[in-house]
Parts: sequence; C-alpha cells; structure tokens
Amino acid sequence: MNTMSTAAPLSAAETRHSQIERDPVCGMTVDPATAVQRVEHAGHIHYFCGTRCRERFEADPARYLKPAPAPPPTGAAGQWTCPMHPQIVRSEPGSCPICGMALEPTSPAAGDMPNPELRDMTRRFWVGVALSAPLVIIAMTEHAAMLLPGRAAVWVQLVLATPAVLWCGRPFFERGLASLVHRRLNMFTLIMLGTGVAYGYSLIAALLPEIFPASFRLPSGTVPVYFEPAAVIVTLVLLGQVLELRARAQTGGAIRALLDLAPKTARLVRDEGGEADVPLEQILPGDRLRVRPGEKIPVDGVVLEGASNVDEAMITGEPLPVAKAAGDRVTGGTVNAIGSFVMRAERVGSDTLLARIVHLVAEAQRSRAPIQALADTVSGWFVPGVIAAAAIAFTVWAVFGPAPAMGFALVNAVAVLIIACPCALGLATPVSIMVGTGRGARAGVLARNAQALELMEKIDTLVVDKTGTLTEGKPRLAGIVAVGGYTESELLRRAASLEQASEHPLATAIIGGAAERGLALAAPAEFRSLSGKGVVGLVDGRRVAVGNSALLSELGVDPKGLAGRAETLRAAGESVMLVALDGRAAGLVSVADPVKPNAAEALAALRAEGLRIVMLTGDSRMTAQAVGRRLGIDEIVAEVLPEQKARIVRDIQHQGHRVAMAGDGVNDAPALAQAEIGIAMGTGADIAMESAGLTLVKGDLDGIVRARRLSRAIMRNIRQNLFFAFVFNAAAIPIAAGALYPAFGLLLNPMIASAAMSASSVLVIANALRLRSIRL
Repeated sequence: MNTMSTAAPLSAAETRHSQIERDPVCGMTVDPATAVQRVEHAGHIHYFCGTRCRERFEADPARYLKPAPAPPPTGAAGQWTCPMHPQIVRSEPGSCPICGMALEPTSPAAGDMPNPELRDMTRRFWVGVALSAPLVIIAMTEHAAMLLPGRAAVWVQLVLATPAVLWCGRPFFERGLASLVHRRLNMFTLIMLGTGVAYGYSLIAALLPEIFPASFRLPSGTVPVYFEPAAVIVTLVLLGQVLELRARAQTGGAIRALLDLAPKTARLVRDEGGEADVPLEQILPGDRLRVRPGEKIPVDGVVLEGASNVDEAMITGEPLPVAKAAGDRVTGGTVNAIGSFVMRAERVGSDTLLARIVHLVAEAQRSRAPIQALADTVSGWFVPGVIAAAAIAFTVWAVFGPAPAMGFALVNAVAVLIIACPCALGLATPVSIMVGTGRGARAGVLARNAQALELMEKIDTLVVDKTGTLTEGKPRLAGIVAVGGYTESELLRRAASLEQASEHPLATAIIGGAAERGLALAAPAEFRSLSGKGVVGLVDGRRVAVGNSALLSELGVDPKGLAGRAETLRAAGESVMLVALDGRAAGLVSVADPVKPNAAEALAALRAEGLRIVMLTGDSRMTAQAVGRRLGIDEIVAEVLPEQKARIVRDIQHQGHRVAMAGDGVNDAPALAQAEIGIAMGTGADIAMESAGLTLVKGDLDGIVRARRLSRAIMRNIRQNLFFAFVFNAAAIPIAAGALYPAFGLLLNPMIASAAMSASSVLVIANALRLRSIRL
C-alpha cells in the first residue's frame, strides 16, 4: 500500500528564510533567484555575491563551511560567574566556592535587574544596625550600668548579639565553612574565625564565668565579654558588602547601556503592502524595515529608500551624526535623526554588530590579565599567613601582655583576622578590566581579552596594512585626461560603459565616477577581458579599449605621450588606465584609493609615543611609496603575498620588538594572529576580527591611539589597586597585632579593623570606576 504525505504550507517567516542564502565566504546575503555565482558542494548549493568569493570557496570549501561558534547567552537568564575567578560558572546565583564572593551574570541584562544578593545583604545590614546600636550604647556609656546593674547588662548584650551575629552574619559563616570544606581559605574564613571566636568566648563568659582563670579577668574580678565587637563587626562587614555589591553593579553599566540600545520592535514593510510593528526576534535577513524619525535602527542593513542622519556615537565614539542615503550601511542600535528611510535587514540577532560588541566586551571582562598571576600567587598564601599572624599575636599577648593578658590576646587576634582583606587584593585587577573594557566599547575599541589590553601599552612596533587600513579601501575616480579632440565626459562615458561588464575593483571606481557626474551609460557589446592587460568591446557601435600600455601595443595604438603622464600619476599613488577609441589614443583615467582623513594625524601621535611604524602591503612598491610619503612612513615592505605577511611580522619579533599588526582583510588574518596584538578594522572582513586581539569598530587609525591610551589607563589603575591592597595589608596586620602599643600605647579596636577591611574593598572598586570617565 502506497502512502502519500503532503507538506504543510510554509509560514511567512519560513518563506522569507527560504528566499535568502548567505555567502559562506563574506557573509553577505544572496537571493538565490538572482544569484549568478553558485557552486554545488556535498549535495548543497552555495550562492555567492561575486566571482572572487566563489573562487575562494572552490579553492578551499572546508575553510568556509566550519560552523562559527555561537556566542554564549547574555543577560540574567544565562549563566553566573565569579568576577575574581571566571572559571567558576553556575546556572543560578550563589557564592563562589573559591573566594566566597557573590556570583554575577556572565553578561548584564538590559535595564535595571534586581540583585537578590544585594537585597538580602541590605536587609541583614539594617537588622544588624538595629541590634548593634543598643550594644554600643550599653558598652560605652556609664548610664547603662545604672539602668542594668550587675549581670543584667551581660544578658541584654547576649540577647541582642545572638541574632546580630548568627542571623545577620549567617552568609559569612556559611561561606567560611564552605571555604574549609573546599580547602579554599578566603576572606570569609577570616570573618568567621574572628567573629566566631569573639562571640563564642563571650557566650561562655556569660554562661560560665567561674571557669575562667585570673589571666582572663579585669582588676574588678569580672570576666569581660565582647558581644559588642562581634555584632558591630558583622554589621560593618554587611555594610561593606552592600557598598561593594552596589559598586560592582556599576562595572557592567557599559554592557547594559549597549543592550538598551537595541529596540524591542521593528516596523516591517510587508511585500503585499502595509506595515506592522513586530518583535525584533522575528526579523529575518532580507526583510524591509521602515525607520522613522527619532527611532533606533533595529538591525544591521542597507538603506533602500530615503535619507537621514544617524547618530552612531555609542558604536563609534563619533559625536557628529553621519549622513545616510540609498546604498549606505546602517548599524543596529544607532539612532535615526529627523529623516525617514526604508532599509533591508542583513544581519539580525546575534549576527548584528551590537550583539557582537556585547559578546566581545563580556568575554573580555571575564578574561584574566597576566598581571593577575601576581595577585593570585599572593592570595594563595595570604589567608594561611593571616591565621598564623593572629596565632602569633595571641601567643605574644598571652605571655607578655598586661592584665588581663588573655583578654588583650583575644582582642588583638580578632583584630588581625578581621582587618586582613584578600578581597581587595583579588578585586584589584578584574574590576579595572571590567570597567576599562566597557569604557573602550563606548569609544569603539573592543578587546577580545584582558591580555590584549595589558600588552598594548608594551608595544614598540606597529605594522600596518595599506588598503583598508591606511586608505579607505574603496578606489575612486581620481582624474581624467582627454586627448585627440575628445571631451572628458565623452571619454569617461565610453570607458565606464565598457567597464560595466567587468568585475574588477577599478572598474567599479570608474563606473562610480561616471554616476557622480550624471552620465548615462550605454550597454557594451562584444566584451572581452584580456588578463593582465585590460578590456575591449563595443559601445554605441564604436570600438573601445581600456587598459595598460601593453594592451594598446597589442592593438597597435600609439599612446601619443600619455605614457609619461601615466608614470607621473602612478608615482603619486594612482592606478592609471589608458583609453583608446576606434584604434586611436583618446586619453586616460586614473583611480586612487584615498588615504583616510585622520591617518596622518594618528600616525604622528603614535610616533610621538615612540612607536616604530612599518607599512606592509601586497600593492605595488610605487603606490605604497606614494602613500608612505603622504603619511611620513619610511619603512615600507611592498609586493608581499598574504602568506609572507606573517613571516615578516615574525622576523620583526625576532629582532626583539613587540609588534602590533593592524589590518582589515582576509589576507591579513595570519599576520594578525602572529603579532603580539592583532588590531582589526571593524569595517573589514570577519575573519580579520576573529584573528585580532583588538577590533576598532569605526575602522580608523585614531582607534589605535585610543586603544593605547586605554591600555595605559587600565594598567595604571590596576597598579594603583595592587599597590593600595599590598600596602594596606602590609601596614594593617602589624598595627592590628599591637605593634604600636609598646611605643604609643595604642591598640586597634576590632570594630575599627572591620570598618577598615570593608573600606579597602570599596576603595579598590571606586578607583576602578574612575576609568568610566577617562578621556581617550
């Protein structure tokens, strides 16, 4: 029996998906119905935007068919990690098993999300204040002794201190016990020991005072209790945790600001007519979207109709709006001004530039800088060292201290345990990295990891690609020379008409120049491309040839003095094509790749910082030297193959230099990976960005200057934090142990030690937050 199954009709979203394919080489969207370039491989047809992409795919299909790693989920619904130990990842909030700190989302969510850890610590803090305030009054005023005679004061202190220590301080005891279970001693180990010893001793002294020998008693014969320090220490540590959690929340402000840029809906222009606002998640490549005045652009794409100015400041750091017209690219998250336009969606969801920026910044914030190894080494020995110091202090005071010796020994041992803060030492590097990478993202500088930021300040040599890095990478018509009685417009019109059948980048520049002059082009006929020489064909029935002098020689055309003029233009960095009409020289057209407007100024700023600049290009030596003269670059390596670029970078490294390589093309990827720091232009190929440690969103050389300033600022901030943490602990522990007592009679109250410990962490975070306002 035969059965027949009927496929269900496609939904509108599935229909739109079926109409769009992606070029596996460059990532551009391609309509299969109109695509000319296609290749069948492994039973699947792949479509390409042009011949060059098809040829690259045919040469190595496996290279372009490897699936790209999907970025991890962002936002509160994703995973949670420790800011000090990024290897700790959990699926829900909690505390780090290594350091005990509260876990944070791997990437902050858009908007202000409630922090359950902060809410809980705040509630415990205010309860601690309510219970500790009477304890302080009882312990420090003479009137309390009259109101609470005899041992009544001790019982009142016990009643108040018990919930203050055991309930308010419960998270610290849980984390302290966890540190013992995991054999990872941390700050909460010290807090648990300090407050636990003070409260436990006081509890026994209140219940069984008769068991204590004379060394524990005051001259009056009573046994002192320390309920007040235990409760106040817990309350002050809670205050420190509240302040620290609030400050740490601000370190993710840059990512939240970026996430908030993306609108929740987009206005879809339907093929059958009409428009509707749909959720952003439903937008697919190829959809037409209307962007109205004042709206945020929903996804990356190209303007189809209309014109406007777009504020791209949050993506590029550029304060002035950028004019956009038909054919111009727009970026999701940027803000449209007063105009309205229709755009075609090209990159949506996690493929948009905004999503990639958020992913890169989140990855960089969770990475570890090499300088962190110093803090890790110290922290590994720190807590055991503090416990040993507290034991030594207790022993010394118990043996040599004044009466009551055991009381002094206990108080000073608790002060040593409480004041030492490995948290400040551990936070010194990661919080600076988190804030610094966020600041860099706002300025258009994206770091792949913390190591790139640390190395950037140590670079002494900058190797730069020419095309697309020093120049705009978009050749434009530069000049026209007409001879033999022809006008410039006539010469350009016929040359551009013929070049319509060519895919050469120079042909695109000639056609674009004709369009700018409003010339109406004719359809070419009998078109032929002569490899390495030029093109020939018929335009309006007249034979036209566009190419080099070898082409004219082959056609028997006398260039009539154009050769000398062509050499002069080539020496200026322009590419020249001779034009012949009906077998006679008619003139020439020259095409140039303009140098980026700010390139010279940016290179001068980098040279002023002592950087050596080397140009590395596959272009002709004459063109490279012309660009080098304009930009003041003396070291030029030209006419190199893509595989040679990485070798040249390696040779410079072998000379003892630390190299940063800046490029934007697929051919730059090996050199970017070879250099200590690869710097990719955000306007270039995706593979270049994947190989680079830094990506400049705007694609200008000013970004390298900003990246270097950012690196210096972050490393300076880290060194300040580490210096403060080391100095604080080096000075605080001896003072807490009583080092000032023999000379000045001064002892550090454990409550003051607790306040100082909390303040040290908050100060480290506050210093890191200054990076949000640095000028780049």
